[in-house]
This record gives sequence, C-alpha cells and structure tokens, in this order.
Amino acid sequence: TASASATAARTQQQSFHTRTLDAKMSLAFDEYGRPFIIIKDQGAKSRVRGIEAQKANIQAAKSVARTLRSSLGPKGMDKILQSGDGDITITNDGATILEQMEVENQIGKLLVELSRSQDYEIGDGTTGVVVLAGALLEQAEILLDRGIHPLRIAEGYEMACKVAVEELARVSEKFEFDENNIEPLVRTCMTTLSSKIVNRCKREMAEICVKAVMAVADLKRRDVNLDLIKVEGKVGGKLEDTVLVNGIILDKDISHPQMCKEIKDAKIAILTCPFEPPKPKTKHKIDIDTAEKYEELRQQEEKYFKDMVAQCKASGATLVICQWGFDDEANHMLMHEKLPAIRWVGGVELELIAIATGGRIVPRFTELTPEKLGNAGMVKEVAFGTTKDRMIVIEDCAASKAVTIFVRGGNKMMIDETKRSLHDAICVARNLVRSNAIVYGGGSAEIACGIAVEEAADKVPGVEQYAMRAFSDALDAVPTALAENSGLPPIETVAMIKSEQLKTKCSTLGVDCKEVGTNDMKAQGVFETLIGKQQQMLLATQVVKLILKIDDVITAGKYD
Repeated sequence: TASASATAARTQQQSFHTRTLDAKMSLAFDEYGRPFIIIKDQGAKSRVRGIEAQKANIQAAKSVARTLRSSLGPKGMDKILQSGDGDITITNDGATILEQMEVENQIGKLLVELSRSQDYEIGDGTTGVVVLAGALLEQAEILLDRGIHPLRIAEGYEMACKVAVEELARVSEKFEFDENNIEPLVRTCMTTLSSKIVNRCKREMAEICVKAVMAVADLKRRDVNLDLIKVEGKVGGKLEDTVLVNGIILDKDISHPQMCKEIKDAKIAILTCPFEPPKPKTKHKIDIDTAEKYEELRQQEEKYFKDMVAQCKASGATLVICQWGFDDEANHMLMHEKLPAIRWVGGVELELIAIATGGRIVPRFTELTPEKLGNAGMVKEVAFGTTKDRMIVIEDCAASKAVTIFVRGGNKMMIDETKRSLHDAICVARNLVRSNAIVYGGGSAEIACGIAVEEAADKVPGVEQYAMRAFSDALDAVPTALAENSGLPPIETVAMIKSEQLKTKCSTLGVDCKEVGTNDMKAQGVFETLIGKQQQMLLATQVVKLILKIDDVITAGKYD
C-alpha cells in the first residue's frame, strides 16, 4: 500500500512538472506522460517610433498612390487584377483596384478606406482622392526633413483645405435642368465616362444613365432612390446594344415551355410560399402497404395543388411569381389552368417587383386577395442569340418607375467593367439632382485652388504658411498626372496653364488631355460636380492629418 501511494505521488509530481521550450511556451505532462502547452509567451513585438515611423507611413501611402496615378484621366491606363481563386478583373476604377489589391500595410489600408468612402458618398473621383492624398504626404515629407513639427503641418493643411473648398464654391457654376432639358446632366456624365472603358460610346451611355436617374428622381425633394435602378448584364452582342428598359428584368424564364410567353395588363401574385404539399416540421415516416393507400395519398397531394391553383385563379391573378420552386405536378396544373408562373425569384428582386407593381408579398395562399396583386402593363419572355438564353421583362409598372439598364458586351470582364462605369455615371447624375453646382475638369479647379491657397499663405504669419504652400504644390499633382498620362510634357503644361490663369483670371483653363486645341474646359464641356470635388479635398486632408499624427507603430509579433 505504501509503495502504491508513493508511485501515485510520483505520477502526480510528474503530471505538474513543467519545462520551458525555447522560451516560447511552457510544456506540462499529464498523468499518462502526454505533453500539453500551458502558456504561449507573446511573440517579440516590432516597434518603430518618431520620425522613422512617420517616414515609413508616408512611404507606404506613396507607393499605394503611385499605383493609381497612371489610371487618372481620360487617357489613364487599366489594371488587371487576379484574385486568389483565379478570377480576373480589368478596371481603372480606383476603389475597385484598391479593394482587390489586398493591401497588407496598415497605412495602405487607410487609403483603401479613403477611396471606399469617396465611392460610397459620391460614387466618382475615387482615383483622384488617393492621388491627392499621396501628393500631400509627399510634400509633408519635405517639410518634415526641414524640421517642421508634423502637427503644424497638419494644421497648415487644414487651413489650406478650408481656403480651397471656399475657392471651389466661388469658381463653381449652377445650371438649371428639368425633365425636358437634360443636356447639362448628360455632359457631366460624359466627363465621368470619358476615363472609362466605355468611352467610345459615352454619349449613348450618359443618356441612358441620365434617363434612368430622371425616371426615378423626385425633383421636388431633390432625391433619387438608387434602389429602383437595376443594372443587369448578359454576355453577347456589342456594347452599343445596351438599352434602358422601363421596368424590371429578371434572369429567369417562364416555368413551363407551353405557358403563355406574353401577358398584357398583368395582375401579378407575388408569393413566398412554395407550390408543394405541406411538410411536418418533425421527422416523419409514412408506411404504404397497399395500392389504395398510395392512390389516396396521391389524391390528397393533388387536392393540395388544385386548391393552391384555385386560390391563385380566384384572386384574379394572370401571373404568379414565386420565391421557391414548384412541384412538377403543380407546374403542370398551372399550365393546364393557363396561369403562367415564374419560380426561384430572389428576395431582392421580389421586393423590387412588389415596390414597382404596387403588389404585396403574400406568405400564405389563404391570404391571397385581389387587393394584394401587383399591376404591370406588359410581362414578356425574351430570348437572346443562339444559346436559348431567356429573360423576363416586366414593363410599365403601376406604382413606381423602376428601371433597368441592360448591358451587353463581348465577355464577362467587359460587362463587369461597364456596370462599374455606369454606376459612377448614375451617382454623378444623382449628385447633380441633389446639388446642381459644377466646377470645370481637366485639373482647372485644382490649379485655381492652388493659386488661391498660395495667395492666402502670404497672409499667415506662422510656420503654417509653409504647409499651405506645400498644399498648393500638392494640388498640382492632379493636372500633372493628367498631362503625364496624356503624353504631354507635365511640368511645362501645368506651368503654362498656371501662368495663363494668373494672367487672364480665367479659372476654366485646364489640361487639354484630348488635344482638341483649346485649354478652356468650358468650351470642351468637361464638367465635374462641386460636391464631388469638395469631398475629395476634405477626405484627402483628413486622412493625411491622421497619418501625420502617428509617431509610433507597434506591430504584434508573429509566432514561429
């Protein structure tokens, strides 16, 4: 007994015996001699502080901005991005490039957020805002080398940004438009689309986008519900085949080939309940041992289907749209009753159809009444090409003007990029409905702001005046990049335009990217929205200020 208790004590001692491995973790043994880890020591932290941290942050941000610099303007280059699973994206949209680049650096991620917030708020100018932020940080690096405190630089930038935003408001112009005169909106959307892949037919695309926005705009409240504008795409055809449909397009087909393919003055039942017999929630098992019992079960199922179809017919519906699938027997009965149906329609589309047609989404057949039906002037199935691809078009909706832009193109990448381009143009048209002030493009607004900031800097007594002049120099980065991407000598072009603006006091002179022969952007018809440009400057300044205030970067260590 004594020896047994001694052995047990020894085993217990062993079980709590610990030893350290490589100073990384502690190892313990249980009563069976199996090792397990008790504690994992924290990995070695890396730490950069002071001016080195600021320089490292600025370098990281500059490298991200340099990537986008070549994508700016009408002659900007595209980028090809391959994701981890081999999907390829070709784009020159700043927000998309940064989103898919998978930036690892923490400061680089701030610029990705910056581009994303410009995209969410304005929808356009996502490349320009990152180029401007990169230029501001480049100028800040020079000032830091001179020994100026980063907070003084940030304050100077804040003052300069205020001057620039006021100058933008001063040089902006307002234009009037209404449902009959949409030309100013089209011209502004054309400026947005001129830097995209669709620029060869930008006039047609801009008209489509403006008509879509005007169809759903509430001009009294100056508001546009973008949820009512759907952008659908189908591979095939050419870019010029893109059309605006006054209604909704569903990538579905009528559930039975012998059903009617065209329904005029459709009364639509929108269902979220399946055309199937009810199933018990619990596990169940049915034993059928005679043919009579089987026949009885079949008749019972058939009765369910007949009741469902009868309820749809009794409500006066001429088309059934269902979120779920149909049993083959139900599909056959619907065809027999001459009641066309569409199945497997997604929840988002279902809601859009309900809003547009004025119908109610019905969760149970017993609740289906004539008042809950939606109304549409025409529902038809259309086919494309030789591939038997079919889609449903719901036109002339009763309750609200839902519209769909239907994009065609040679391949999937082309369609995806066209959708992104049209989204930018739709956002620009939406911004103009909200606020109809514009500034002129081609870098003219930036140069005008640069001149105003430089003049204001002379009146500032403190060190901030250096930062204000640096802000003015950074604003030149946008016209310089535009000239560079257009194959023009950048420094000479910007210097010439700046001197012309100073001489003539004409703030509409910018970079002639398309070599039309005039630097007057008013004559070329290159417009940008005022709120978009102001937002660019405010967001870029905020992010730069945030980066300059960081003086210590602590990175958690990685375990080997």
